[in-house]
Amino acid sequence: MPIEGHTLAVVIPAYQAEKTIRKVIQQIPPYVDWIIVTDDASTDGTADVIKQISDSRICVLCHERNTGVGGAMVTGFQKAIEFQADLVAKIDADGQMDPQYLEQFARAAVRSKCDYVKANRFGHIEKLPTMPGIRLAGNLLLTFLTKFVSGYWNVFDPQNGYVMITRRMLKRLDLKRLDSSYFFENSMLINLNIMRAKIAEIYLPALYRGEKSSMRLSHIIATFPEKLLCGYLYRIYQKYVFRSLSPFVFLMIFGIGTILWGSVWGGMAWWRSYATQIPATTGTVILALLPLLLGWTSLLQALVLDIQDAGECLLFDYDDEELQTMEDKRSGGP
Repeated sequence: MPIEGHTLAVVIPAYQAEKTIRKVIQQIPPYVDWIIVTDDASTDGTADVIKQISDSRICVLCHERNTGVGGAMVTGFQKAIEFQADLVAKIDADGQMDPQYLEQFARAAVRSKCDYVKANRFGHIEKLPTMPGIRLAGNLLLTFLTKFVSGYWNVFDPQNGYVMITRRMLKRLDLKRLDSSYFFENSMLINLNIMRAKIAEIYLPALYRGEKSSMRLSHIIATFPEKLLCGYLYRIYQKYVFRSLSPFVFLMIFGIGTILWGSVWGGMAWWRSYATQIPATTGTVILALLPLLLGWTSLLQALVLDIQDAGECLLFDYDDEELQTMEDKRSGGP
């Protein structure tokens, strides 16, 4: 293991991956202690291919029905906790995530005492042309929405699934709250923010070789808005109400209440003026505009508080020498 005294497990959610799973497993570095593959009810030869690989580190978990990437990861997480792995990484079975960077992930987690380390594909602009245009546009939109919903405003690539989490934080998470679908990465960030987890990102080049994504745009449009809204409300309740009665709550309630009052009053005044053809008085206009202005100001202040409470997100490059340099700067070394 590159970080002495810490064990590492890699969880691979696999579905219809018979063409790529062998190469992914064979690329896992020797310092990884466990390779946990969750076969999410594949109907192709994924399970047979895994059985043919001679590696004592492999642990195969089979689902009788397809649960989605999140469901497969939860099963893998539970097994990693059972193994008492200190660090648990997620690598997809499609070959887009290079296992050689696991060492950098581990160093960032251990040396910087981060609870969650994830990849960031947008750190190297020259690599972005390799990303399909539809993916790039969708990722940028979901990035902004996930920043708002999760509260991690300093995380730039929340859709990236190449991640590593410590056992301590993994055991604190309510795994049943994690989404079982492609919303898994987003729900991870929402629940990590509630636990005030310290996050780091590592800039990694995106690897796209013409693969077709199994994530359908129509499915995202149909399901993500509801999941984002529910995730946001859950985070606000857990973080600012249940766990700490923060001024954020009062600002939100006041802001929403006054905006509703101003909107209703202003709408009624406008309709009355339209119906009677008598212009509204100055006082009526002020009674409509003042609550709207106060409400928006209150909501903006609540947003500022949420951004300030986001916490630090450390940024590293995949070059381990640069990671070491940044560590020396933070510790006051040469």
